[in-house]
Amino acid sequence: MSLALIQARAAVGIDAPRVSVEVHLGGGLPSLSIVGLPNTAVREARDRVRGALTTSGFEFPRRRITVNLAPADLPKDGARFDLAIALGILVASHQLPARGLKDIVFCAELALSGALRPVSGTLPIALRCADAGESLIVAHENEAEAALASRAVHGAGHLLAVCRHLTGRQRLGTASPREPLPPSAMPDLGDVIGQRRARRALEIAAAGGHSLLLCGPPGSGKSLLAARLPGLLPAMSPAEAMESAAIHSVAEGEFDPTDWGLRPFRHPHHSASARALTGGGGRPRPGEISLAHHGVLFLDELPEFPREALEALREPLETATISVSRASRKIRFPARFQLVAAMNPCPCGHLGDRNNECRCTPRQIQQYCNRISGPLLDRIDLQIDVPPLPAEALDNGSVPETTAAVRERVCVARDRQLDRDGMPAAALSAAVTRQRCRLDQKSRGLMQSATRRLGLSARGWHRCLRIARTIADLEGHDRVTANHVGEALAYRERLRPSDNAARANHPARP
Repeated sequence: MSLALIQARAAVGIDAPRVSVEVHLGGGLPSLSIVGLPNTAVREARDRVRGALTTSGFEFPRRRITVNLAPADLPKDGARFDLAIALGILVASHQLPARGLKDIVFCAELALSGALRPVSGTLPIALRCADAGESLIVAHENEAEAALASRAVHGAGHLLAVCRHLTGRQRLGTASPREPLPPSAMPDLGDVIGQRRARRALEIAAAGGHSLLLCGPPGSGKSLLAARLPGLLPAMSPAEAMESAAIHSVAEGEFDPTDWGLRPFRHPHHSASARALTGGGGRPRPGEISLAHHGVLFLDELPEFPREALEALREPLETATISVSRASRKIRFPARFQLVAAMNPCPCGHLGDRNNECRCTPRQIQQYCNRISGPLLDRIDLQIDVPPLPAEALDNGSVPETTAAVRERVCVARDRQLDRDGMPAAALSAAVTRQRCRLDQKSRGLMQSATRRLGLSARGWHRCLRIARTIADLEGHDRVTANHVGEALAYRERLRPSDNAARANHPARP
């Protein structure tokens, strides 16, 4: 028989559709052609496979070799098909028996020496193999990653080791996942001194999954607070952890099996482009907002980000997905992240600082704040000032509340929300929000007054109600009261950037 069939899988977003590697040896001048919509990296497998086979002691057939990657209309990229192509040539040339290959998927790059090299996107492949009841053979570097999703994963270091496994001479061991890092490795909220109001906002954001904007002068603790949010969040469910890990798996160089189950914390530099945030490229990869899926996306120096990049956040904040469209296909990446942003109150950063005089003009402050559009601000639930700490607060002997203590309250509140609605408060639809936040006369009056005073949109109205719902859950209340509404409204009062210009050269509020 001069025809062989080997199973492999492609990478399309975070999916891994099956690819049949068909190898045919025919008559004619010696050649090796690969068809089936391969990209450059796949076509270059011809030289890698030839070198790997000859240096491993096999005979490279001097015949016309055709490799078909089916289905033909699915784009193929990367070097993940090298091992499957090499094995197909060995089977078609009768150097390797064909038995026992039906339910095995092969995924590895080949070095010219025959060594197996790792590839990206192994975890989605392992997930699909587990669903289909297939075993998977990968490079040693990928085995711990793949073992997170499947218990039928074998790691190999060389093409010869794979051949010995297939012939039964020396079986490969079954891979097992590495131990994840303990939760104590996360930064602790006890490191944050003072900032009672900011800590309260951080707790509300963690309990309800709300977005948060911290505004204050340099050194007031904005970045310190943001880095503590992942540790406050409830533990990810197995499904959430697997989905988050699958996204990191398809992003080259981003996956570490020891991070399994830890909430992602992405902190892109303010020079990041819109494509870096949303993802894309000729071979679409997830961007920062998808890599922060089920975790936190922290944007420091928010007004310094390109306007195009900030506007790209608007749709994912509402839909929790991002679509990357190309002429031949459209790939959708999940993007359910918590946005935490930080900014200075003015270009120099000292507006309202009692210890440093602000020299910015009202016009400069207005232009600085206008870099953040109204529609984006409207989508940020909580906005608070983070004032500089006075000298006496830096060493007053008090012991700040730790992450463990706050996280316990957060988990209780989040469990209430999941038991009641199946989702955090921030993810509720408008109809469910109105149902869960029925207002009495006093609360309704507060909301109506605030709508006129703050110019709240319909979106802002519902976001205030969701914040109030979270506050009520933190306090263990079934009904939303006027006190909850009043506190929620206090976190929306910074949503008018023009207020900063009016405060230019004025001292900070006590």
